[in-house]
Amino acid sequence: MAGLLDSLTRTATALNAHSLALNVTSNNIANVNNDNYARQRVIYGSRGTVQTSQGAQSMGVEAKSVQQIRDALLDRQLLREVGLRSALQSQYDACTRAEAVLGESIDRTSDVTTSGGSGLSSALSEFFNAFTSYAASPTDQGEKLNLLEVADILAGQIRQTDQRLGQIQTDLDASIHQDAGEVNDLLASLATLNAQISRFEMNAPGSAVDLRDQRQQALESLSELIGVETRESSAGNGQIDIFVRDTGGAEITLVSAGTVVAPVVFNGTDVVAAGSAVALTGGAIKGSLAARDGSVQTLRDNLDTLASQLVKSVNEAYNPAGTAGYDFFFDPDPAAVTAATIALDGNLSIETLRATDGGAAGDNELASAVAALADKTFSTSAGDAINGTFTGYFTGVVSAMGQAKKSASSRLTDQSTIETLVREQRDSVSAVSLDEEVVNMTKYQRAFQASSRVMTIIDDLLDTVINRLGVG
Repeated sequence: MAGLLDSLTRTATALNAHSLALNVTSNNIANVNNDNYARQRVIYGSRGTVQTSQGAQSMGVEAKSVQQIRDALLDRQLLREVGLRSALQSQYDACTRAEAVLGESIDRTSDVTTSGGSGLSSALSEFFNAFTSYAASPTDQGEKLNLLEVADILAGQIRQTDQRLGQIQTDLDASIHQDAGEVNDLLASLATLNAQISRFEMNAPGSAVDLRDQRQQALESLSELIGVETRESSAGNGQIDIFVRDTGGAEITLVSAGTVVAPVVFNGTDVVAAGSAVALTGGAIKGSLAARDGSVQTLRDNLDTLASQLVKSVNEAYNPAGTAGYDFFFDPDPAAVTAATIALDGNLSIETLRATDGGAAGDNELASAVAALADKTFSTSAGDAINGTFTGYFTGVVSAMGQAKKSASSRLTDQSTIETLVREQRDSVSAVSLDEEVVNMTKYQRAFQASSRVMTIIDDLLDTVINRLGVG
């Protein structure tokens, strides 16, 4: 009798375990298309043994816990790869905008800058062509008017290009400020999830599987914005610490257990946490800062150099004596001329425009001298601001921008491939496989049916013992 009751208990426990396994398998199948879900499995374990008069007897099997299938190393690696890809994406997007601002395109086969009739390259050529035409007809009022219009367009186009590049930098600053706010929102969410996991797993370690899925998703979203590192918290109960490093390599803890220790702030120059500048390792913020202070700023600096050399050279050719009020371009201080300030001299008009310096009406030495600048080769070793011709220098500027974009595109493609490979590796461990789950469901179903059959047999035996023995 006692043996039958023990068998009944063992079978009931097994039924519960197999039923839980079926429920978990069903949940896995339901989440097959949920990219943020890590599959789960029931961990079976022995209930132990007892000593009886017949010797040691097993107490059967039970479901010890529901385990989430994750590889912590792959999860952390994926965070790094996500951050690197996001940074490169931001850089590429900024380079694309900057290249569009130039109004130029790069012919990859011939490595020649083309503008299709627009852009600074075309404006430079039209400027010197206008001086050539003016030199050929120095008394023609139409040529004078055309020259002034073309020169004003060139100066305006240089200013506008610089203004648009500055707007890209302003937009990047705004994006970084917004991203920093989103980082802090995610840090608060992660601290809350830590606290919830801690409460849930206080007496059942590893059981807050859905909350852990949510936390991993939040960490991946955080890595899209800023590179972070994680480790198990000393507070225990499934909590993690989230930290970054300063420029000296020291850790800056952002989240410890259920508390946001140090929110991040963008001060216009650096991302700061706990009073120290963060050494950015990934994320959109890193890419935006790199583009703002790198490729976009370099392009603005190159435009400043072009504007400075253009103003200096044209004024020296047009006003060789340096007479006040006779310059072509406004130049209060040669060292201070930038792409943002280039403009025609305020005294320049169709009446004051000169092709000669005191010569006869048909002379053109000043206009010819300016026109000749189109083919002049400059050299920094000779004290010039640029190397090569004006159009050659600008072609190099545009080509460098195109190369920066091409490099960013290539690196982005490579990094996206790496991220995909790591994600596939992670998914091979954590993602739901329908084939595997169907096999498991069949296995657990058969085990449940077998346990049910055993219980039916034990029930029949108990009925015989209790109700029929000794009758009749």
